[in-house]
Amino acid sequence: MEQKYRYPLPTVDIIIEVEGKGIVLIRRKNPPYGWAIPGGFVEYGESLEEAAIREAKEETNLDVHLVRQFHTYSDPGRDPRFCTISTVYLATAKGEPEGKDDATEARIFTRDRLPPDLAFDHAKILNDYFEKRY
Repeated sequence: MEQKYRYPLPTVDIIIEVEGKGIVLIRRKNPPYGWAIPGGFVEYGESLEEAAIREAKEETNLDVHLVRQFHTYSDPGRDPRFCTISTVYLATAKGEPEGKDDATEARIFTRDRLPPDLAFDHAKILNDYFEKRY
């Protein structure tokens, strides 16, 4: 009998810090809707770092500088569509974000002005970021 294997899908999320202003979030064009940390699926043959830089550009139109890997999140229920494992990167950028690709909008937010409708487990990720970043 043939056994089928299922594996989690690798993703990246990028917390983009815009100097003196805050962090960039995108409003998702596709379900699950809400505000999210920019990110997406790692393509075959692509490193995590390459995926992070690509996804940041595709969704925010910002050229980012990766600072470091922050944390990996692997709760099987973190994405209602698939089982994913996301590696989160911290990055810096200059300029104003612009919603592109899977994002209808991109804006800069501060810790005390985060939108209430965060997608996936991004409220947890951002809480970890603000508690552990500095």
